[in-house]
Amino acid sequence: MINLTINGKPVQVREGTTVLAAARQANIEIPTLCYLKELNCIGACRVCVVEQCSPRGSRLIAACVYPCEEGMEIKTNSAMARHSRKTTLELLLSNHKKKCLSCPRSQNCELQKLALEYGCDEDAFFSDDLNEPLDTSSPYLVRDNNKCINCRRCIAACTNMQSVGAIGMNERGFASHVGAAFDREIMNTSCVGCGQCIVACPVGALSEKSNVRRVWDAISDPDKKVVFFSAPAIRATLGEEFGMPIGTNVEGKLSPAIRGLGADASFDMDVTADLTILEEATELVTRLKNGGKTPMFTSCCPGWVKFAEHNYPELLENLSTCKSPQQMFGALLKTYYCEKHNIDPKDLFVVSVIPCTAKKFEVEREELTDSGYQDVDVALTTRELAKMIKESGIDFANLEDEEFDNPFDIASGAGVIFGATGGVMEAALRTAAYTLDGTKEAIKFTDVRGRDGIREAKYTVGGVELNVAVASGLANARKLCEEVKNGESKYQFIEIMACPGGCINGGGQPINSDSVMNTVDIKSLRQAAIYKEDDAKIEEGLGCSHDSPVIKTVYDEFFGEPNSHKAHELLHTTYTKRDLH
Repeated sequence: MINLTINGKPVQVREGTTVLAAARQANIEIPTLCYLKELNCIGACRVCVVEQCSPRGSRLIAACVYPCEEGMEIKTNSAMARHSRKTTLELLLSNHKKKCLSCPRSQNCELQKLALEYGCDEDAFFSDDLNEPLDTSSPYLVRDNNKCINCRRCIAACTNMQSVGAIGMNERGFASHVGAAFDREIMNTSCVGCGQCIVACPVGALSEKSNVRRVWDAISDPDKKVVFFSAPAIRATLGEEFGMPIGTNVEGKLSPAIRGLGADASFDMDVTADLTILEEATELVTRLKNGGKTPMFTSCCPGWVKFAEHNYPELLENLSTCKSPQQMFGALLKTYYCEKHNIDPKDLFVVSVIPCTAKKFEVEREELTDSGYQDVDVALTTRELAKMIKESGIDFANLEDEEFDNPFDIASGAGVIFGATGGVMEAALRTAAYTLDGTKEAIKFTDVRGRDGIREAKYTVGGVELNVAVASGLANARKLCEEVKNGESKYQFIEIMACPGGCINGGGQPINSDSVMNTVDIKSLRQAAIYKEDDAKIEEGLGCSHDSPVIKTVYDEFFGEPNSHKAHELLHTTYTKRDLH
């Protein structure tokens, strides 16, 4: 143990603890900018500097990387430390395009917050005109290097967390900047669109490409019938945008809020999560019985699918052919729903509300038009829906709870847990158990739950021994893919989610302040809301996807049975080998 004093307060910590961690242990806050817990700790921005006092004099050290030493004396708020931080912030502002009023991160920007706290003069240092062109090449992301502060958090997310490496530091010295190799546009790289760089960015240099105006235009078009559906993870996160505690389930407020925007209907995407499970579990059982390609990978995460297309084209046959729940819902609406309600599919404008930026790329895939129309017209992130609700003046937190609209209003607990890592695997195993040995109760396959990057389990279902694995975060996915590629895998079924923690931590989810991200286990709180709803559904007898009355009706009236010819036409897809830049 190491003994030191921070602001005159005795503190004892384990050897190797940084000054920043020691201060937080003592409930003393030190500002940070480039630092992000579990992601980036490089001491580059110098905002976290503190004064270390000694008989030989004082000096400034970067608290996020400097280890505690026996007997050291630290002052976190001395005049020297405060002056240094203010100067650093003013220097950053001199090279930062200050269009704060129209910035997507206005009022939720770490640089803005610190500049205000330290009384910075934004014009303290001379600033050249910043006119770098925006990178709007992709359907999911806008890069504005005029606002970039070179903190490298996005690089850490892309390279360390996701092992994609689509961006890095280019050039040296004052000319150094974040960009793709050879300053290519992001769409001409192996970027998978996961959006974790957006969540990591402390300013407005990265944001999702907004589709809000397109949705408003469709709502205003008298010839369009506009329907929304919301992904499982949205209920566990949207409330954060309106000051509600992390992990608050706001499912009941989704429909009145969406109808308040002027939409014609609000549906629950959990329904097609159930539909995905019926198709995917049937496909898994068929592969196991008929000697098909294994291990079978899940295919509901578009970030993971694009990662496989770029990095592991030889494994594409291992991916389930099932479309994602988003695309299944679009196909279902443009066919079954339109036939049932006598709507011309060209007049139906389908909006998905998703926790993911990669879904914006997915909706534009040429393969996903089996109905003759684009399955989904627009994908909105959680943040974009919140923006629309705020723009409409809706008092979201005080809305009376209402149900989703018929006929896509009831889903199972298995559909709900899609929003958490391991949820797709567990949902599929519940239905596979029913298919293989007639197990009617919703078995909780808890071994595949949790926060670990890779989790594995072994189950015997219907006399079939299943070795399964779950990975979240693409660096972890790469490890499993390498095992399969090298013939070393022992698994029959693998679930992969691009974002650590699954959809509850997607790139389109609410962005919390650094002080929250560095001290609160956000993923666990959001996951808890998902599993609590699953528990309630199990008590109602709706624990498995095949229990859903909506799914039974859809098969009875339209598809016939899982993996039928019609189901394959509308609910399954193919994949494309992509260049690896």
